[in-house]
Amino acid sequence: MALDKIGIAKRIAQEVQDGMYINLGIGIPTLVANYIPDALDVVLQSENGLLGIGQFPTEDEVDADLINAGKQTITMRDGSVLFDSSESFAMIRGGHVDLTILGAMEVSENGDIANWKIPGKMVKGMGGAMDLVASAKNIIVAMQHTSRSGDSKLLKECSLPITGLQCVKKIVTNLAVLEVQEGGGFRLLERAPGVSVEEIKDATAGKLIVEGDVPEMKIS
Repeated sequence: MALDKIGIAKRIAQEVQDGMYINLGIGIPTLVANYIPDALDVVLQSENGLLGIGQFPTEDEVDADLINAGKQTITMRDGSVLFDSSESFAMIRGGHVDLTILGAMEVSENGDIANWKIPGKMVKGMGGAMDLVASAKNIIVAMQHTSRSGDSKLLKECSLPITGLQCVKKIVTNLAVLEVQEGGGFRLLERAPGVSVEEIKDATAGKLIVEGDVPEMKIS
């Protein structure tokens, strides 16, 4: 069966490596913080000026003054620091973020990402996404494989306004884990438990590359 948002977050948490500095985007990516293994020493960063974000707070831990870029309340780990957003963006633009995990409305088969605007709909602004995709060393997208109407969000070319060009390395959806290939194409690495390769092919509008047997994701 297809993964829910928590399943996607758990699978992405498996991509985290010890010592990384990581920025988590709004939506599904923020859930990843709850599933990073305790044995790993990683530092979570937020564009609004946080370094050292912890898990989401329990009801008795909520501090309304501590929020991430998505305006969700968070906790801070020992040794964490707060600073203004200009310093935060200096960290991002300086290439000091090892991994960025973002949501997306569309991803193209050459790694373009569209995640900030749908024409005709009100948006507050593009946020930090353009800086993040231009500067991060590694970008993983967390998203639903199709829209609510059933249209694929993994395309030959993005139809929505572009956030960044040829920047996405890996995508984790409710159906699959895919890697963007040099020269274009989504290489199918893993499939969600109970989801067939044919189902993933039907849900993918861009070029899908399938090599040999594709294993199921292992999520605990």
